[in-house]
Amino acid sequence: MILKPMTTAAAAPDQDSTRFRVLGAISFSHFLNDMLQSLLLAIYPLLKGNYQLSFAEIGLMTLTYQCTASLLQPLVGLYTDKKPMPYSLVLGMGATLCGLLLLSSAGSFPLLLLAAALVGTGSSVFHPESSRVARMASGGRPGLAQSIFQVGGNAGSASGPLLAALIVIPLGQGSIAWFGLAALLAMAVLFKIGQWYSHQQRKAKAAAATTPPPLSPARVKLTLFALLVLLFSKYFYTASITSYFTFYLIKHFGLAVQAAQFHLFLFLLAVALGTIFGGPIGDAIGRKRVIWFSILGIAPLTLLLPYVNLLWTSVLSLGIGFVLASAFPAIIIYAQELLPGRVGMVSGMFYGFAFGIGGIGAAVLGQLADSRGIEFVYQLCAFLPLLGLVAALLPDLRGDKV
Repeated sequence: MILKPMTTAAAAPDQDSTRFRVLGAISFSHFLNDMLQSLLLAIYPLLKGNYQLSFAEIGLMTLTYQCTASLLQPLVGLYTDKKPMPYSLVLGMGATLCGLLLLSSAGSFPLLLLAAALVGTGSSVFHPESSRVARMASGGRPGLAQSIFQVGGNAGSASGPLLAALIVIPLGQGSIAWFGLAALLAMAVLFKIGQWYSHQQRKAKAAAATTPPPLSPARVKLTLFALLVLLFSKYFYTASITSYFTFYLIKHFGLAVQAAQFHLFLFLLAVALGTIFGGPIGDAIGRKRVIWFSILGIAPLTLLLPYVNLLWTSVLSLGIGFVLASAFPAIIIYAQELLPGRVGMVSGMFYGFAFGIGGIGAAVLGQLADSRGIEFVYQLCAFLPLLGLVAALLPDLRGDKV
């Protein structure tokens, strides 16, 4: 009778240690994955000069990348809900590796589009399954787990422009091939995660929640619609920053390319920091409150951004990135709790929608920048956070704070 509780007590810290190692590994893989993907966006000024691209063609590249990921992610998630594929993460990173190698040596615009599609395909496989791994390793704290997972991706996205400024811009397009080493490292880490995942499948299936919240099918659909509107607001605005902020700073303030990319790095770093807080705060005070604050709360900042000097542009962009980033972990966990037992489909749908909206936003805003000027883009996008008012449609789910 004495040995049993001692064994259980001894096993608990070991399980916690394993969970955090897995969360650390999947977050690190997310860092590498999104760092590699963000290189595509970060080298737009270089590609624009090398291939004489218009803003519309740059938008088309982003649309190709984002829509490849967007269309495939829900299908990947739906399939792996029924038949988990632990080692698919390695294959997805392999597609990203092929895209990077092609991007480093592409001789024409169609090959650039193909490279963007391969990188998007890698993303479509990585995100649904890695989000499932994060939830499996959450230990009952899904918000914290999602933030740990997500902050790796955001830190990677922030690092891409910095590495582009330090390596790719000075050394040229061919230097992108060296980043294939990071993809190989990620594949090795993801193989180890796949081994852990394969041993956890049966246990995770038995422990998975299958009882949905007491909402009518119509209310569930309305809630999903409201969440997608919130994602539209977040990612359409984010597309204006990730794709065109460097061009805005160059045109509006006369900055050099490297200086403009440094400002983009600071914005993306603020996004990474904001992500750390979104999940745990959602666990503590309720995801609905976090969603309200993170979307609607940035409206005063976005409305001021087009009309201030360089210093205040930097300050406001940091605030926007930090606050806006807290929304995504809360939205993902809220949706997973709305549709329990369908983690892959939910993750794929929401990541896919986010990528798709980002791609459409980049294409639309590129056309708008060509016709009306880059400054007009930010004057118009300033009103997008007001769509955060639809958070009033979100019900309080079981276990969520009121």
